[in-house]
Amino acid sequence: MSETAGISTGIAARYATAVFDLAKDGKTIKALESDVGALESAMNQSADLRTLLTSPLYSREEQGAAISAVAKEMKLSATTSNTLALLASKRRLFVLPHLVRVLQDRLAEERGEVTADVTTAKALTKAQTEALAKTLKAQVGKSIIIKETVDESIIGGLIVKVGSKMIDTSIASKLNALQNTMKEVG
Repeated sequence: MSETAGISTGIAARYATAVFDLAKDGKTIKALESDVGALESAMNQSADLRTLLTSPLYSREEQGAAISAVAKEMKLSATTSNTLALLASKRRLFVLPHLVRVLQDRLAEERGEVTADVTTAKALTKAQTEALAKTLKAQVGKSIIIKETVDESIIGGLIVKVGSKMIDTSIASKLNALQNTMKEVG
């Protein structure tokens, strides 16, 4: 992880803790969940929003006015709107993607869920996804949400990440291990 990403994640974690605690105290967790989902979707779909968050060309006032208009248009809760305004006034809108990720993790933890990042060579069927979720739930002891990514370069197998644990059963990694073993032999 680069130093800038580490700093962004640290800043985002502090803001996320504050926002989450405010939502929990105010009993507005559902609204926060909705806001986080809407913000993630908006950032994924809008190049203009991503530019607004990261471009140094916009002044503090321009960022503040633009993000307030976005929050109003998206009908975000007061807590989320105020947080966005604060981020803009402190020139910290660039941490919003990290903030959304940290909040998603905190909300999932609150619901007793864990996200498993699964990379496969081809898309899993519904039955395979359910079987994998069931197996992971037995191992972890919490409900599992599978976030699947298809990467044909792994050739076959799975790469599963749950928290800080990773299981790599991909054909590509087995071939690499075999190649390294062969280099050591001769």
